[in-house]
Amino acid sequence: MESKEKIKIVVAIASFAVLSIFFTAQYRKRRYRKCTQSSCYLHTEPKPQSSFKRVLADNSYSAFKHLKLSESNSETSLNSHPYEAEISALLENAEIEFSFGTESMDLKMSDSYVWVETELQLKELADVLSKQRVFAVDTEQHSLRSFLGFTALIQISTQNEDYLVDTIALHDAFDVLQPVFANPSICKVFHGADNDVLWLQRDFHIYVVNLFDTAKACEVLSKPQKSLAYLLETYCGVATNKLLQREDWRQRPLSVEMLEYARTDAHYLLYIANCLIAELRQHDSENSCCPDDKLHFVLEASRRSNTVCLQLYIKEIEITPGESAASSIISRHLNGQGGISSKACDLQFQDLVRRLCTWRDLMARVHDESLRYVLSDQAIIALADKVPTTQKEICTLISQADLNVDSLSSSSILPSPSPVVCSHLEDFNYLFQDKMGKLDDVFLEILQKHLGPEGSCPLSVFNYAILSKTNLKLTYRLVSKQNGIKNSKQVGQKASRELFVKKFSCKSPVYHNCRIFASDGRLLCYCDRRKLEWYVRRGLAKLVDDNPLAIMLLFEPKGRPEDEDNDFYVQSKKNICVGCGERNHYLRYRIIPSCYRMHFPEHLKSHRSHDIVLLCVDCHEVAHSAAEKYKKKIAAEFGIPLFVLKVVDSREAQVASQLSTSEVNTVEAGVSPLQLRTAAMALLRHGPRMPSKRREELRQTVMKYYGGREITEEDLEKALLVGMSPHERKRLERKKGMSLKHSKGTGFPNKEQESNARSMGTSPIDNALKVDGEGGLNTTKGEACGKQENGNDLEITMEVLAGDSNNLSPDRSEMSEMKDMCVMDTDNCESRSQSEGTLDLFYPKSDGNASPKHNPKLSLLGHGPHGKEVVDHLLKEYGEDGIREFCQRWRQAFVEAIHPRFLPAGWDVMHRI
Repeated sequence: MESKEKIKIVVAIASFAVLSIFFTAQYRKRRYRKCTQSSCYLHTEPKPQSSFKRVLADNSYSAFKHLKLSESNSETSLNSHPYEAEISALLENAEIEFSFGTESMDLKMSDSYVWVETELQLKELADVLSKQRVFAVDTEQHSLRSFLGFTALIQISTQNEDYLVDTIALHDAFDVLQPVFANPSICKVFHGADNDVLWLQRDFHIYVVNLFDTAKACEVLSKPQKSLAYLLETYCGVATNKLLQREDWRQRPLSVEMLEYARTDAHYLLYIANCLIAELRQHDSENSCCPDDKLHFVLEASRRSNTVCLQLYIKEIEITPGESAASSIISRHLNGQGGISSKACDLQFQDLVRRLCTWRDLMARVHDESLRYVLSDQAIIALADKVPTTQKEICTLISQADLNVDSLSSSSILPSPSPVVCSHLEDFNYLFQDKMGKLDDVFLEILQKHLGPEGSCPLSVFNYAILSKTNLKLTYRLVSKQNGIKNSKQVGQKASRELFVKKFSCKSPVYHNCRIFASDGRLLCYCDRRKLEWYVRRGLAKLVDDNPLAIMLLFEPKGRPEDEDNDFYVQSKKNICVGCGERNHYLRYRIIPSCYRMHFPEHLKSHRSHDIVLLCVDCHEVAHSAAEKYKKKIAAEFGIPLFVLKVVDSREAQVASQLSTSEVNTVEAGVSPLQLRTAAMALLRHGPRMPSKRREELRQTVMKYYGGREITEEDLEKALLVGMSPHERKRLERKKGMSLKHSKGTGFPNKEQESNARSMGTSPIDNALKVDGEGGLNTTKGEACGKQENGNDLEITMEVLAGDSNNLSPDRSEMSEMKDMCVMDTDNCESRSQSEGTLDLFYPKSDGNASPKHNPKLSLLGHGPHGKEVVDHLLKEYGEDGIREFCQRWRQAFVEAIHPRFLPAGWDVMHRI
């Protein structure tokens, strides 16, 4: 009997599944028949947000503009919070008291509530809230039929009443609530406020000041769970259906179940907050007998809550529309996750994916729809794989692709193809044309076709700004395209930039925002996943949370955030450019240039992240250029040149000193280290193929280093070693696994050798530089070339092979040659005595005193010597306070150059290292 019952159940389930698939297919067939190309569906299917007269976060590619309280606020710090001062005061106030007065609250929720849908009711609510000491808030969002999403309902509860505010009807009138939410004397209770705070900023310019987040209190108390459902069941005995959170909150009127769910989320928050605060106070009293305990539970919960208020809403802006989605799709299928991994490698497939993602992104913005509503990822893959030729094939492929998605997912209830696709099927014929060309063409064509003077789609407050606020680069491309302008220089710059982004930008998120807690529950810092796993593997910590990852240390750390009086290290950080908010690519940037910081005392250059920020390529270029200019200013201020002015072989200089004045003046003494390296490298690699005039110019450059005498190939090879630090040599040796050995041939080929080299396509010097089987000093053609980078972020390293007494085995004559080099200023130099194992150097005088002796381990090719002298001067004259002030100057220079709007909370120019 039991087996028969099981068979009946299985048959019933299978029948239900078949019927579901059948009716879904029939629905989509009917949907396909309704597909029309004549007009945009928005003309006949208006959406609730179409009634909004003012939108703060539109669908354009321009950045979000936050509330400006005053001109000074926007001028001095573009990235600052409008109420940063008030929130900072709450963070520093050690005497905050919570008194919610809900001890006698009746946990049974009554049937009465106030539905707020007129401006008069909203003003009355603002008056009521302004007289409260505390009230609870929750929001319901809608994102499926909106590109950025919008707040569809706000629930507010006081000790006496529940209010449900219709944000669709009152969207343009919410200014009246701004002062209440920004009032620091009124506490606002949320649960998990991280998103709510940002959404209120995005839609209404409402900034929350004085927040108590019950989720943060759960963190401090190390609760096993911190969800609102858990708190409702634990403290109030109330169960909620969280599936209602995914309902369409735009519908009016709301169902009875939705109304009850919305009220429940806010109604019990005050009581739950009061219970949690009582527990926090109990922990404080229990730990009061422990003077070493640095955690005050109530204040810690308050501090974490108000830190959330400092967040600022940021629009996600892409340089190329849809690029991040396209990259994600291609990456997944290159890894074989989509079943067509072999096809994913095809360039045509990848190009079609990018075109379709660009089209989907633009159409979602134009029609204010979510990406998944317009066209699913599965549909994009199917279209790029099959490349349909007719509109019927397009609709069939999209429907089949969406049917293959799990029937339980939300996408299964969406129309397929979507109304956007059905209204604009003719776009696909254009997208699939091989002759179409670049993605810029897609953008320009679609923008003009749908939103141009005779566009097919209606303009709204959401999409009008796509035309009016498009960034300058995009506008220039549009004008250039229309006028037939083609600038080859710009094309080259764009290609170079894209290559740079691909090669050097961070390949994965920099900030993982994993958390480390002390054994007493105090948040110590945020870190990456590898550091967190390091502690766990060694048994130094235990895992306390999975999402996001968090550990608790099993030992007392050396220092705590409060010891430094700075909240920067206990803030989560976004993986975006701090200058413009770019999310698709970024590089690490050192605000304090390495040429200075590398010479700081060890305890002042600890591995802290305050002065390492993320910048996109464009902002990085601006910051780097400004830093180079500021270095020149520093050099002039301290009288310390940025580069070593001249170098000369000290043995040749000694010979020259014994000659007559007329003989010495025949060749100017010394040459720039970079000029010397470049000239020697070019002669070794391309000497025989150079025009004789250019070759002679380079020979004269190298001869200046050797005092004007004739040079050989051995001299050229030795010239390549000039100014390299041991670190650079070791680094290159590890990279190449080779070393350089002087050959005994002549420095320059004769005519017969030159002609033979031209016929063979190589030079005699190239053939002379071969690998030494015994590990001697050798190199091959092209390995002696390098790149000098005097940037903030990279240590200056010349990719040139050289010997080092610590790790290689050059012969003694070579080492003696390296000792016989001097650095000099031809106008004013002072000789220093020679000691075993060091270089004989000459430095320009500053204020009548010779500069400190050069460190032989320091490269002469960059700003390293300059940085060392500046740091030594600061330490000698002002001590460590001079270093701290020097760092503050660089931070100020960075802020003035970039005007960063997205620096992490707590970042400060006056931060103490």
